[in-house]
Amino acid sequence: MRLRARRGLFLLTSALCLPVMSIHAQGTASAFGDIGIVQNLGTIIPLDTSFADENGNPVTLRQLVTAPTILALVYYRCPNVCDYLLTGVAGVLGPLPAEPGKDYNVITISIDPSETPADARKAKRIGLETIQKPFPPDSWRFLTGKEQDIHLVAESVGFHYRQNGAGFDHPVAIFILSAHGEIVRYMLGADFLPADLKLALLEAQQGKIGPTIARLFRICFRVDPQSHTLVFMTMRVVASVTLFLAGALALWLILAGRRRKHRLNAGKS
Repeated sequence: MRLRARRGLFLLTSALCLPVMSIHAQGTASAFGDIGIVQNLGTIIPLDTSFADENGNPVTLRQLVTAPTILALVYYRCPNVCDYLLTGVAGVLGPLPAEPGKDYNVITISIDPSETPADARKAKRIGLETIQKPFPPDSWRFLTGKEQDIHLVAESVGFHYRQNGAGFDHPVAIFILSAHGEIVRYMLGADFLPADLKLALLEAQQGKIGPTIARLFRICFRVDPQSHTLVFMTMRVVASVTLFLAGALALWLILAGRRRKHRLNAGKS
């Protein structure tokens, strides 16, 4: 009986990490040094920051955040993970049962102040082609800007990054904003499900603020700032499972001892 109980507890605890282990999306769920995500749910992003759109026209975020908004921070010349993120976003916009421009908008901001509207136009063309169905161009805007404005937006959403040579080390996530620019949900990684995004946008319409399930990633993973990949924390998980099992076993022994004592007392009477 004891062996079966311990085996069941082990399988239950291990199952907490199995869904995370199966995820191959690159990204981060927690800060590692000065790189990572600090969730600022309920914060309103600086809507008066000014950027240039993909055509070089000046715009403010206040002009663009007119509905629940999907916000992504990338840089357009990124050789790997940013492409995965934008492809992941485009991949869910096609089957998403919501009307772009009315039910939601998408904004992508480059964290590289040296990038230009030409870089933004190229990224936008690839993004819209990836959706594989007609999509209103004005509903997905690709912006570039000055370092000060980029930094203000990044700090407001808790997006911590640093320059590394010609590129950047950065986390991977999208941020769901209400029509008032309030952060209501974080979606970490680069793979998304249409149902999850639909739920997040519905919550944004209602102004509901909710934590991300991906916070559980912190138990099992840390981020490698060089490769932008999740590294499985074997020792941390083994230690956590061991402590959990030890506590569960101690509790089981205490309860079993009480039941045995109760039976003995009942027999004597």
